[in-house]
Amino acid sequence: MTKDFDAYLDIETTGLSYLDADITVIGIYLINGNESRLVQLVGKEVTRDNLFEALDGVDTIYTYNGSRFDLPFIRGSLGIDLEDIFEHHDLMYDCWRCNLYGGFKMVEQQLGIPRQLQGIGGLEAVMLWRQYRDYDDRGALALLLEYNKEDVVNLKALRERLSISDSIEPLP
Repeated sequence: MTKDFDAYLDIETTGLSYLDADITVIGIYLINGNESRLVQLVGKEVTRDNLFEALDGVDTIYTYNGSRFDLPFIRGSLGIDLEDIFEHHDLMYDCWRCNLYGGFKMVEQQLGIPRQLQGIGGLEAVMLWRQYRDYDDRGALALLLEYNKEDVVNLKALRERLSISDSIEPLP
């Protein structure tokens, strides 16, 4: 397959280190021109083979803080160094060049990128996963997956805003 997809990738985990935490969701928003699709690997679906299958045809992976979190976590958990296989572009560093600091949600607010789910962050994502895992709460899982979907879709929106903002003054 030709490599012509961009992939916007974000993971949800049960903690901050792959040494004592697990990946609960790998969200990948795949874009090729007008074609787009969302892939979410959940729980036991988070495997090397499934990740490779989901990334088939991808040229570049875009993340926010992926150089320091998502990709090292995937490498430690699944033994895959995505940066050896794909081009990787961490949008956080583009934000820094435009004087946009803080976590992804804060940058979204500064750039006016809308988010339907308010008040959900990494800690809430861990709690939603536990609610699903421990009590088979499908509503908690649905909320977690919607949160992850907004993350990966908004990575594309962030990339688009940054390409526009290259030609304007950085925000204060």
